[in-house]
Amino acid sequence: MLGMIGISGLAGVAVGAGVFYLWLQSSTKKKFAHLELEAKAKAKAIANEAELLLQEANVKIKTKELELEREFQNRIAEVEERNRALILQSKELVKEEERLALLQHHVEEKEKSLEKLEAQKQEEIDQAIHVMQNVASLTKKEAKNYILEKVEEESRSEIAGIVRKYEQLAKEEGEKKANYILAQATTRYAGDFAGERLINLIALPSDEHKGRIIGKEGRNIKTLEMLLGVDIVVDETPGVILVSSFNLYRRAIATRVIEILVEDGRIHPGRIEEVHEKVQAEFEQKTYEEGENILIDLGLFPMHEELVRLLGRMKYRASYGQNALAHTLEVAKLAKVMAAEMGGDEKLAMRAGLLHDIGKALTQDMGGSHVDIGAEICRRHNEHPTVINAIYAHHGHEEPDSVESAAVCAADTLSAARPGARREVLESFTKRVKEIEEIATGRKGVFQAYAINAGREIRVFVNARKISDNEAVLLSKEIAKEIQDKVQYPGEIKVNVIRETRATSYAK
Repeated sequence: MLGMIGISGLAGVAVGAGVFYLWLQSSTKKKFAHLELEAKAKAKAIANEAELLLQEANVKIKTKELELEREFQNRIAEVEERNRALILQSKELVKEEERLALLQHHVEEKEKSLEKLEAQKQEEIDQAIHVMQNVASLTKKEAKNYILEKVEEESRSEIAGIVRKYEQLAKEEGEKKANYILAQATTRYAGDFAGERLINLIALPSDEHKGRIIGKEGRNIKTLEMLLGVDIVVDETPGVILVSSFNLYRRAIATRVIEILVEDGRIHPGRIEEVHEKVQAEFEQKTYEEGENILIDLGLFPMHEELVRLLGRMKYRASYGQNALAHTLEVAKLAKVMAAEMGGDEKLAMRAGLLHDIGKALTQDMGGSHVDIGAEICRRHNEHPTVINAIYAHHGHEEPDSVESAAVCAADTLSAARPGARREVLESFTKRVKEIEEIATGRKGVFQAYAINAGREIRVFVNARKISDNEAVLLSKEIAKEIQDKVQYPGEIKVNVIRETRATSYAK
């Protein structure tokens, strides 16, 4: 019985173990099946991802290929364009070479023709010399000189004809161009400004005086312009005439001379010269009195007579359209105030300001730098070293060595920089006209020269004892040539050389 129970127990265990084994095997299979499914799913995802990456890479490769293809096509187009340009240039060069070759051939033909003509001319000259030697009993040299003179005369005549022809053509073209330029410029021209500073108006009692000023055959107006060095404009404006000149002093004298002549009523060359001499003497005295009055007003006496006279004469001088005397007084007063504020000598600053531009009173007559001229005059008349330093310093030739000099430099800058104080155009015009006069007066035998008609004409008066009529002609050409070489100007400048012989005697 026990045996049976033992066998049954073992059988149960065996069955249980078998069942457990089957369960374990089944469970293991299920687990492996699940892992297999996961592995397959991951493998499939990786494969899909790899395929996407491959597609993206293919797209990028194709895009790059397209870009390279476009760039390659562009390069090909550029090369083709360059080739076409080179081909065109080559064709043009070939044409140019052909043209040059043709031109060279033409020149060579002309040279050969000229050589033939030259040989023919020489042969004709030799024949003519031979004939003249036989007929007129002339030597070979005499006959040759005679023929060359004739040939030169004929050539000059032909050249003159050609020159006149082209001068006429140039004149016609120039007139067209000038009319166009004038039409464009009329609205921009500062006529009021130029007129205000370059002309004086003289009122006449009646228009009959215009005829008396002109005189018989214009002798009175010619004498006035010659003596006074100004332009006198007698036009249709009722009751007035114009006196025009860039030189204020000369214009003021001319205005006074004409006013006296009109008041007196006697207008003829002799009377004009007499009044002119008298007015010149009056103006010398008047300029001294002007300078004296300024010094009295400012309390700057004493001062040398020459400096006083030059100070008065600055009333008739302008710089960049600014009156020199007005500018000087402005600088003197400003310098006085500045020096006082800085603890300097007020009177010394005012004196330095008053004399800083004194050289300008002589630059129209002497030429040169007003700084050097002014410093030399003040040094000669024992002016204070500060005054001389201010003259040099206000144009940067020296450094200011005192409060007073620095005040003058600052005051000069303020006066010149004030809006509307100066104008460059007028100054450049006056410099050009002055330069034209200096070119003429620098010539030997010239004792006076006046630029008139707004600088478009210059009248040169020469010493009749030193310059002959023929030399006067040559002198006019030389002056015109020098003006043309050295001066920049619009249009043309007429040079008149006037040679006059005068004899004076007195009946007692």
